[in-house]
Amino acid sequence: MRSVCTVLMVVALAVPVLAEDGQGWTLSGRFQGSSNSSGLVMKADPTLGYSFSKNFQTYVGLPVYFAKESSTTSTTSTTPTPNSFMNGLGNAYLGFHIGVDREAVNFGSNVEATAPTGDKDKGFSTGRATVDWTNSFSHSFSSVTPFADIGLANTVSDTSFFVRPFTSLGLVSHFDGGAKFSLSRFVDVGASAYGVRGAGQQRIISKLVKGQSTTSATSSPTDTGKNRVFDTSHETVGTAGLTNDQGFSTWLTAHSGSKINFQAGYTRSAGYDLNTVSFGVGFRVGH
Repeated sequence: MRSVCTVLMVVALAVPVLAEDGQGWTLSGRFQGSSNSSGLVMKADPTLGYSFSKNFQTYVGLPVYFAKESSTTSTTSTTPTPNSFMNGLGNAYLGFHIGVDREAVNFGSNVEATAPTGDKDKGFSTGRATVDWTNSFSHSFSSVTPFADIGLANTVSDTSFFVRPFTSLGLVSHFDGGAKFSLSRFVDVGASAYGVRGAGQQRIISKLVKGQSTTSATSSPTDTGKNRVFDTSHETVGTAGLTNDQGFSTWLTAHSGSKINFQAGYTRSAGYDLNTVSFGVGFRVGH
């Protein structure tokens, strides 16, 4: 661990020197967490990126998860002691981002692939590689910036405001749209609505329930919150309804330029009947 910290410190000191004229290294990181009635899931996510130009970047990262089930959650006998933390590495990832800023609209396309380096027994991986392709559109009108994202993936990814209490495997489409408002030079607020729709067989692996058994869901959930199988089963295989979700998020961000930011947010998941409070602290050095 000491040697890893030493390497990160060297990289952090070297990054500003290497960044030149649209090309250079970036070291960034984020520590975030989501708390709701299912439990608490936190994630430390260091990322090393390289910009080939102002329009094309690539990056790699390896998250570390910390998960604790709620003391009120109904669980099986294979779970750890209630209120104890499970922690471990998540899936290593590699991403590519293309961004084009135009007077009419800003466009970004991001492809992120993961390798199954996480512990499946703890729910930090499905044991399979995943890919998420997301396209983003935005435009600033003075202090207001509307945005919209649309993507296709074979997993339900974490967001800035919702570290999922599960890992999934199965084809999904995801959408979100909203706006960010600059209250001052250092404070922004925002709100957005989102939707996730599954297609075909879905596999849900809980980060809150430890074990190796698999449960089959023979029908699609129709009632709100009925697809919250991650509260009671470590692994569930079923139809598209297991990952169907919709809701909204609202947040406040305090930042010092583009180097450090602090974030607090709230997400209402109608599909899982969850009210999630989130926090995040991020940094960025380099190009």
